Amino acid sequence: MQSTLETIEAEVLRLPAAERSRLLDRLIASLDADQAIDQAWDAEAARRDAEIESGASVPVDGKEVVAKLRAQIR
Repeated sequence: MQSTLETIEAEVLRLPAAERSRLLDRLIASLDADQAIDQAWDAEAARRDAEIESGASVPVDGKEVVAKLRAQIR
């Protein structure tokens, strides 16, 4: 006899990819403990993106940053 989880999994896997993706987004959102924190991060990301788009800020490659930090430590 199949468990409830196995039954649900089998049904979900029969859904089209777009519907599975939408369901996954909903499930992940349901796990978020604090929506205020998520909204704050979304706002911060939007602010940083706007700064880059306007030229007020210049993005730096992550590998470059790590290399500079390692050089300072040595």
